[in-house]
Amino acid sequence: MKAGWPILGLIALAAVNVAAGAAPRARDLGIPFDGTPGPLNAITDVAGVTVGHTTLVSGQGKLRVGVGPVRTGVTAVLPRGKQTLTSPVFAGWYSLNGNGEMTGTTWVEESGFLEGPVMITNTHSVGVVRDAVIQWRVAQGIPDSSDYWWSLPVVGETWDGWLNDINGFHVKREDAFRALNTARSGTVEEGSVGGGTGMICNGFKGGIGTSSRRLADTDGGYTVGVLVQCNYGTRQNLRIAGIAVGGEIEAPEPYTFMPSDIAERGSIIVVVATDTPLLPHQLKRLARRVPLGLGRNGSISGNGSGDLFIAFSTANNDAAGIAGVRDLKMVPNESLDAVFAATVAATEEAIVNAMVAARDMTGADGHRVIGLPHDRLREILRKYNRLMP
Repeated sequence: MKAGWPILGLIALAAVNVAAGAAPRARDLGIPFDGTPGPLNAITDVAGVTVGHTTLVSGQGKLRVGVGPVRTGVTAVLPRGKQTLTSPVFAGWYSLNGNGEMTGTTWVEESGFLEGPVMITNTHSVGVVRDAVIQWRVAQGIPDSSDYWWSLPVVGETWDGWLNDINGFHVKREDAFRALNTARSGTVEEGSVGGGTGMICNGFKGGIGTSSRRLADTDGGYTVGVLVQCNYGTRQNLRIAGIAVGGEIEAPEPYTFMPSDIAERGSIIVVVATDTPLLPHQLKRLARRVPLGLGRNGSISGNGSGDLFIAFSTANNDAAGIAGVRDLKMVPNESLDAVFAATVAATEEAIVNAMVAARDMTGADGHRVIGLPHDRLREILRKYNRLMP
């Protein structure tokens, strides 16, 4: 950590939902990826899915618990937009490494349904966000699919305590409400926004990223979308487009007390959405393919990492009805390879998109984490003939 580096970012007290911005994405830099993305190359390419962020940035300088600096937020993913509470979706989840939290997943495992939004925030704000979702749901006047007034919200987390006053508990229920109420379709803001505001990924600034893949018509023409909150990995392990770029990029250590080659300290939450008609056990299989995308980017899923994934399908929109026999559709297992491939490729790209969008940030106690340097990354990929024209 070098003294005198400038304080960057928005310093004025803020609790804002960031509108879609013009930050470059991985493909804008010429980085090649497998598969064909949807029109937005985002999880919102899956019809009905909406995403909302509340981003909290305030203060600078020495950490004062309860005061700041604040670099945190909340992200909401609603599987069916405004119909999310009245039309649960089939879902499955998977833990690659369990040093993390995703609430509500025991009921997802048991029931096969995701009955509300997926929320993502920092580690010490899981409780307030979970409770806020219940309050938000009650305020809608809508019971759950079983007609009982109870809820087990799904809330995931990653740790932002290096840049953020995590023990100051700055995320409030109103911040969760704002992310939920402003969730929308269309372009998804990436980088240091929402729950990803204070995150670090592969030794560089991390955060929120998204990507999608459209299957060929011969495979059903379905869409798979992925959203990540990435806060894991080491610079030495970082690979992009198959090239070990991390070892060739000189950068200041993100953690002043620990060399980045042993700083596998973080976590990643991944949400997979698809309109492919899949049953819960198949969606669990989809969630289990997420680690293959992480591996392409160099993850080893270290001991201290919480790597938790949830996948849902927006097909079978009346599956949660409580009366009568439900008629369901499903893709046979023998036809899942294209969906698996799409999940792997979209996960890989979503992580890189998060890192490309996230820029330098200075937070608590002057801790500074730099964004992935675009020019240097392009230079390395060009050297290995991995840069698209």
